[in-house]
Amino acid sequence: MDTLPDVTATGIDGQPLRLTELPRPLVVYFYPKDDTPGCTREAQEFSAQAEAFAAAGVGVLGVSRDTVAKHQKFAAKHDLSVPLASDLDGSVTEAFGVWGEKQLYGKTYMGIERATFLFNRDGRLVREWRKVKVPGHAEAVLEAARALS
Repeated sequence: MDTLPDVTATGIDGQPLRLTELPRPLVVYFYPKDDTPGCTREAQEFSAQAEAFAAAGVGVLGVSRDTVAKHQKFAAKHDLSVPLASDLDGSVTEAFGVWGEKQLYGKTYMGIERATFLFNRDGRLVREWRKVKVPGHAEAVLEAARALS
């Protein structure tokens, strides 16, 4: 993937959210599940940096396959300021190549790989982070986003 895929998720307001129509530069981060420890911390860290991303002129969008209702509860419970999107049909996670086989406690299942993508103003992919470790990740993404200016 060299450019921002032309796919549509569902925003937290229930409206279609076409990724190619979002302001750029753009960070799209994928996380497995709302309200789990790692995903909560990641969303909180991106939210803590929301003003800094905005000041750099960079949009941020968190995507998982959870429902809009779960996203709404998750965002309200943790006072998240980063927009979230639902990918119920899997088209977004498939387009980004983040849906696949995972293992936990010896069990294999299908799930979302924690990954982040940074696109420039032209919609070109300039950086990707795979198999993300949450602590410090939002700051690293912010630093890379600032370098686009």
